[in-house]
Amino acid sequence: MPHRVRIWDLPTRLFHGLLALCVIGLVVSAKLGLMDWHFRLGYAMLTLLLFRLLWGLLGGRWSRFASFVYAPASLWRYLRGQGDPAHAIGHSPTGALSVFALLGLLLAQVATGLVSDDEIASAGPLTHLVPGAWVSAASWYHRAVGQWVLIGLVGLHIAAVLWYLWGRGQNLILPMVSGDKLLPETVEAARDDVRSRLLALVLLLLCALAVAALLRYAGP
Repeated sequence: MPHRVRIWDLPTRLFHGLLALCVIGLVVSAKLGLMDWHFRLGYAMLTLLLFRLLWGLLGGRWSRFASFVYAPASLWRYLRGQGDPAHAIGHSPTGALSVFALLGLLLAQVATGLVSDDEIASAGPLTHLVPGAWVSAASWYHRAVGQWVLIGLVGLHIAAVLWYLWGRGQNLILPMVSGDKLLPETVEAARDDVRSRLLALVLLLLCALAVAALLRYAGP
């Protein structure tokens, strides 16, 4: 009999949804030239990413980075169809690669945006704190490389989710909405109680304050 187990805690699920909205908003605002909103969404994304880094250490069992850091041998066996059944609980080896790649590239995109200058009307808040060569390099990466790599990776992420749904009959979307998975055996559930959610809220507020302090330090 299948066991219903809480795998994704509420903070992780909210992070996932809000991050997706930020990515969409950042792409749309950039293409429409709505740079005030582009910067605001960038600061929101930085807050979310800092939160996820902390939540990867303090969050629910299956949201912690330690639960989906795999050795190369595990990844190779998974790709050959010899994966461990436990890989279906949280993030699989390929799913883990996708998560780390997205987090790393999003952080790079936000960081370069903070020191980018379009030489027309918009400049990142930290441009005056770094050498001009860094500004030029960051601006080039942010516009010519980073955004397209991210769009491609997000497309691959969506394609993988659809492939799991239609090709392997595994719905990865529903558990990220409800938080629960139906598993053949019971496993340790993610902590998702009031105390855990309050901790997540405190961490999020601290991350927002850190971003605000960074912008205040940057000056006008």
